[in-house]
Amino acid sequence: MNERPIRVVIAKPGLDGHDRGAKVVARALRDAGMEVVYTGLRQTSAMIVRAAVQEDADAVGLSVLSGAHMQYFEQVAAGLREAGAEDVVLFGGGIVPDDDLSALQALGVDRVFTPGASTEAIVRYLREVVDERRGRVRDDEAGAASA
Repeated sequence: MNERPIRVVIAKPGLDGHDRGAKVVARALRDAGMEVVYTGLRQTSAMIVRAAVQEDADAVGLSVLSGAHMQYFEQVAAGLREAGAEDVVLFGGGIVPDDDLSALQALGVDRVFTPGASTEAIVRYLREVVDERRGRVRDDEAGAASA
């Protein structure tokens, strides 16, 4: 079966206007064969969730450098759940203290890439996690069909 490319929404929530890292990641994902939607600067959490649902995204990556990472990740994770899109992988990057990583994971953030992470690591991560989730969905559908 020929699956569609991985679709990723890359977003810059809030008033943070520094988007170079987000653009570098978006370009690397696109160069790796993924479909990438970059939402641009100053997005609200609701706008990001809406984009993920409309684009049928496999993953949403937030780039947060403002220190408001807890708020934005929490809002986007809740919005994805409310939209019935809890299967969308939520990940991020930026300036996030190590002390906040476990709290973010408890909110539903799958992974956070901090400064110095390679684009190759991000590409590899997305391929692995999306393949795993797609396989789980196929297994769930097969189980439902045989029941």
